[in-house]
Order: sequence, then structure tokens, then C-alpha cells
Amino acid sequence: MSAMTTLLGCDFSSAPSRRKPITLAVGRADRGRLWLEGVERFETLDAWAARMAGPGPWVGGFDLPFGLPRELVTTLGWATEWQACMGHYASLSREEVRLAFSAFCNARPVGGKFAHRATDGPAGSSPSMKWVNPPVAYMMHAGVPRLLAAGVTLVGLHQGDPCRNALEAYPGLLARSVLGGVSYKSDDKAKQTPERLIARKTLINALENGQAPLLRDSGLRLKLSHAQRDTLADDASGDSLDAVLCLLQAAWAQSRHEAGHPRYGLPVFDPLEGWIVTA
Repeated sequence: MSAMTTLLGCDFSSAPSRRKPITLAVGRADRGRLWLEGVERFETLDAWAARMAGPGPWVGGFDLPFGLPRELVTTLGWATEWQACMGHYASLSREEVRLAFSAFCNARPVGGKFAHRATDGPAGSSPSMKWVNPPVAYMMHAGVPRLLAAGVTLVGLHQGDPCRNALEAYPGLLARSVLGGVSYKSDDKAKQTPERLIARKTLINALENGQAPLLRDSGLRLKLSHAQRDTLADDASGDSLDAVLCLLQAAWAQSRHEAGHPRYGLPVFDPLEGWIVTA
């Protein structure tokens, strides 16, 4: 694998702060090894957006949805072309988003309130229209317009700078392939237990040894210093580890790209909804 392209993994927040910044893992892959070069933190959306607008080349995995379910968009009567849909979405306030989505849900039967994208099933991800627990709809509302304004390419959805390629990532997909349903993180101090610390260490060990199915398939292994390993394990929020999981998904995508895959390993997908890399 080429050592030239920088790889990024982004654990995103729609309302970053000093306590809960956007976390960006930066690395490079070379001959099957993914080297973690650093972790950057952004306390404002503007600071993160400025970083995204900087020069490439990079390929990044971003933990935020890039599209809405087609069923939701057509029911609401919004534009079904991706860029027009995102333009309309960005023009709404968060309150307007919440009112539109809750009205959609209220009209539907118990057990089927939310519309899903085709990728949600194989990825095991939350519906991109959820506005609480986790508020991924607000993450898309904050993140996608800023990626577009920064001139980034969103692979399969929007062609921008060919040297800066963003993919929708989901750290939970890679984490679950190792840990199953075991929890490894919490923002709640009371839930930052020894058991979750053990789970983080188990997950990190599997990433370093290439034991996750995704890594076995691609021959990738994460390379960490002792200090980096401790830092990832000690971040009980899981934000640093989630950024690294997204970084690994970006490295997998870059390896597919270098093998000649036209869309960084993404399958053919609905160009309104988007797709989660490695799902």
C-alpha cells in the first residue's frame, strides 16, 4: 500500500466543546501496517472545517451519516437528488429538522417509527434520521455542509477535490466484529468501569494483531507506540479509539482503491442514501 496518501479517521460531534471535541486520528499505511501519526482535537466546528479545507492528498473515514433514507425524503416531498436534498437539509434549523422528522415518525406504527437506509442493516447502524441517542441527524446537519463547503469529494455522492476523499465510516461495525455486544466506552463518568477498560484493551490488541475480520481480509495491522496504546485505552469516552477505528476503515478503503476498485471498496448503492464503508 502506498505510503504517500494521508489517512484520516474522524469521531465527529455536532456540538464540539473542550470537554467533547471532534477527534481526528491521522495515519499512514505502508506494506500492511497502519501507523498512527497523531490525534488532533477540534473544539469548534469552524476549526474542524478549516482543517478539512486544507490541502490533501488524504482519504478519510467520518463517523457521521452522509445521506437520508429515500423513504423519508420522498414522504417529506424533498428533492431526491443528493446535492439538492442536502442543500435543503442544510437550510433548515435543527428545530425544523426535529419537527419534520418527529411528524414523520408520529404518522407511523409502533416498532416502525424510523425510516432506514439500505446500509443500516449490514452496518448495524442507527437510522440517519435519529435526532436523539445518538443525534446522528444533527451530526449530518453540521458535518456534510461543511465538507461540501471545504470542497471535499464524498465518494459516490459528490465530486469535489480528487485529492481529498471522504467516506462515511462507522466505528461500531469494526468494534462489534471483535467484541460482539460488549460495551467499551461511555461519556457518563459513572459508567466508565474496569470492564469497559478491559474491553478497550481487548479491542486494541485485536487491531494490533490483525485479528478483526476486516483486518484479516486486508492484511492490515495497526502499529502503536506504548504511549499511544495507553492513551487509546485510557480515553474512557472511546472518542480516541473510535477515531482510530474510522482510520482503519479508511485504510481498508485506500487498499481497495489501490487494488483498482472504482469506489474505494463501496458496493453499488443508492446515490441519495449513501453507504457505510466496509458494510
